Amino acid sequence: MNQTSYGLEEFTALFPFSLDDFQLQAIEALNQNCSVVVCAPTGSGKTLVGEYVIHRALARQRRVFYTTPLKALSNQKLRDFREQFGHEQVGLLTGDVSINRDAPILVMTTEIFRNMLYGTPIGEVGTSLAGVESVVLDECHYMNDRQRGTVWEESIIYCPAEIQLVALSATIANGEQLTDWITAVHGETRLIYSDWRPVPLQFYFCQGKGLFPLLNSEKTHLNARLLRSNPPPVRGRKRPEFLNLAYVVNQLAQRQMLPAIYFIFSRRGCDQALQQMGGVNLLNPDESQALNQILDEFLARNGAVVPTAHIAPLRQGIAAHHAGVLPLWKTLIEELFQDGLIKVVFATETLAAGINMPARTTVLSSLSKRTDSGHRLLTASEFLQISGRAGRRGMDEIGHVVTLQTPFEGAREAAYLATVGPDPLVSQFTPSYGMVLNLLQRHTLEEARDLIERSFGQYLATLHLAPQRQAIATLEAELEEINQRLDPANPQALSRYQKLRERLRQEQRLLKTLSHQAEALAHEQRVPQLLVAQPGTLVCLDTTELHPKVEDAYLTAILAAKLPGPGQFPLLGCWGVNNRFYVVALEQVKAIGKVAPVVFPAWPTDISPKRGYSWNGPTEAADIAKALPEMHPDVSLEVQAQAKKIAQIEAEMATLPVGANPGTALRLRRRREKLLTDLVDRQEKLSQQAHPHWEDFLSLIAILQEFGGLEDLVATPLGQLAASLRGENELWLALAFDSGALDELPPQQLAAACAALVTETPRPDSWTDHALSAPVEEALSSLRPIRRQLFQAQRRKRVIFPIWLETGLVGLVEHWALGIEWSALCQATNLDQGDLVRLLRRTLDVLSQIPHAPHASPTLKKSATQARQLLDRFPVNDLLVEDPDINPQDIGSISS
Repeated sequence: MNQTSYGLEEFTALFPFSLDDFQLQAIEALNQNCSVVVCAPTGSGKTLVGEYVIHRALARQRRVFYTTPLKALSNQKLRDFREQFGHEQVGLLTGDVSINRDAPILVMTTEIFRNMLYGTPIGEVGTSLAGVESVVLDECHYMNDRQRGTVWEESIIYCPAEIQLVALSATIANGEQLTDWITAVHGETRLIYSDWRPVPLQFYFCQGKGLFPLLNSEKTHLNARLLRSNPPPVRGRKRPEFLNLAYVVNQLAQRQMLPAIYFIFSRRGCDQALQQMGGVNLLNPDESQALNQILDEFLARNGAVVPTAHIAPLRQGIAAHHAGVLPLWKTLIEELFQDGLIKVVFATETLAAGINMPARTTVLSSLSKRTDSGHRLLTASEFLQISGRAGRRGMDEIGHVVTLQTPFEGAREAAYLATVGPDPLVSQFTPSYGMVLNLLQRHTLEEARDLIERSFGQYLATLHLAPQRQAIATLEAELEEINQRLDPANPQALSRYQKLRERLRQEQRLLKTLSHQAEALAHEQRVPQLLVAQPGTLVCLDTTELHPKVEDAYLTAILAAKLPGPGQFPLLGCWGVNNRFYVVALEQVKAIGKVAPVVFPAWPTDISPKRGYSWNGPTEAADIAKALPEMHPDVSLEVQAQAKKIAQIEAEMATLPVGANPGTALRLRRRREKLLTDLVDRQEKLSQQAHPHWEDFLSLIAILQEFGGLEDLVATPLGQLAASLRGENELWLALAFDSGALDELPPQQLAAACAALVTETPRPDSWTDHALSAPVEEALSSLRPIRRQLFQAQRRKRVIFPIWLETGLVGLVEHWALGIEWSALCQATNLDQGDLVRLLRRTLDVLSQIPHAPHASPTLKKSATQARQLLDRFPVNDLLVEDPDINPQDIGSISS
């Protein structure tokens, strides 16, 4: 390794300004052989840290890979770096273009870098990691991207530890977690965090009354003036309608706040905004002359493909920038805006995704947007990313962010987003068929698991599940304590005791039922006897309702008199052996005996008898009471047998060696059973949540084995074919190419068939005049059974990867391959030009992979090569045409 000295002094000499603190901290960490995560606001100068490692590598005669999430950003970096470091020093690798791949500064999409790291056929891109000192991961917050996020995590996991990583990210809430994770999987990494902006932002709110500061002087809450003038909507009434575009732009122009990027979250809205600005000229004569000269030269070369509706507004300094615009036209807009010749650009949020196009002001037409899951408020990170485009370093003292009154959002929502802070970075890590096949080519299953479980998603899951693990540890500790307390008790005896106690409760319930039944029957039999019974008859009384309370459950008494009752039956006056008189109801009599051979005192006639009342008898009656025989309630044979059974159970329970407190022991056993159930449930859920990616990985293995892509864990020819492909569903592409259904198609028809395999479901209102040709339709129809089987297998395993077979628009691809002019192709569909280019480029990408895919048929490879040549013409290949620094002879296929 060439360790030529290169440090801060040499680097700072290149700039006429002082470096900011966070930039100095990042350079110091890099010079100490640490990787860095630089989290700083958009426009704060993060890229300068990436430029430092480039200068250092050039001084040491080493190499740097500079990765970006999008081809458009890679193309922009190629132009910027060639201007800064020289044409021969910079190369480019994207999905379909390879330029100067051995250059010391190699710009590439992050996906290409990830593919290199696999070290398998999918990664054979004609270059290697030899001599690479640092890798810059620009726009690293793209890890949040649902479709692309996995690529960043894989790149960090697989990157050799000796290569420094320079992760450049917008501000996120959990930069510490990202840094700790990179340290764990790659090597010592330092977080360089800054919320300082070289051009501070001022937030405004525009309403019908004018343009006002959004926040208070401390920038912590809503401006009180707006709070008073902007009450919340009353139920059933909307806020004021959308503001007029010309009014908003006029407000900006009056305050010297142009140029501005005016964000509108729909393509149609951007195009309509152009028309609404008709007649408004934002350029002075000198600017108009300069713009018209550039535009006229552009139209002379590319006039046939330029949307005519966009030309007149552009001459007025107004443009639209969105995914539906031809990339060639978007590049021109970006360059004119950077030169100050466009004053207002109506753009969708894709413009905020890293394109170097700063403005003095950004305007948000709305604080909500429509998504696949419905209409929702912008996230804080989305709001900050868009706001960060405001303020040009070295040109503006303040960047302006303007939010607008809409029917559904007002100043409160704007103030919330302006003060809430960034969102945390989340993991979008998802194993794919290609990942499975490539990892298993170089690693054992256990090694693959280790790599999978080193993902950022796994790291976050570990943090997220810490409370669950703590709860499990608490349960285990309590369980251990209970086991120690239960240890002295005989477990078999305690189990027997528990069963007997449960049985005892059941038998006691049965006894209660039998007793009630027997008593009801006995009462029915006693009533007639009581009605004819004579005074002096012995009776057994239930003492439950006697007053005062009698300790014994039953009392022997002599029937003294029958008294009028409240119902149809009389009350009974009885003299008890306790020498007290009682008045009772018939149901209180539980047994009837013979007439007592004694003389008892007369009933006290001076007292009005009431049920439940009692009187003391005369003292001379005590001797008579002693002579009365003791009476017991009637008990049926069934009740007696049941009572005997209960007595036997109680006797057995008394003999069991369960200690002095069997009840406590049983409560501990019940608690232990509940703890065990809870513990198993938590452990199962923890296992599912703690290793979700590994379960997905195993599901993909099972599907690959089912379709013949793997034999055990070894890739078959079909598996090797799938491993060499890039796409949203590599197995589906491999099955289609391996089926033979596409082998005999001529190049133009193969192009259409490939487009069907990678084209997303179009909008319902999309149309084209070019129908699918019969051979292509027949070939695609033969793939439908395979597609259905794969769909069913994925559904069984809960795997969600698209299996595209969309035929509605791919006739356009066939006609383009047949040589139709661009203008005629555009007239044959309602697709925007940008969508049409994207469809053709996506098709080009898959066609470029086929010639280098192992085990694809020679016929298919030859036809794919020819089809690619037919499709790759202006304006689809506009990068090659428009960049004068690129020598067409230097350009090759990514895999050539």
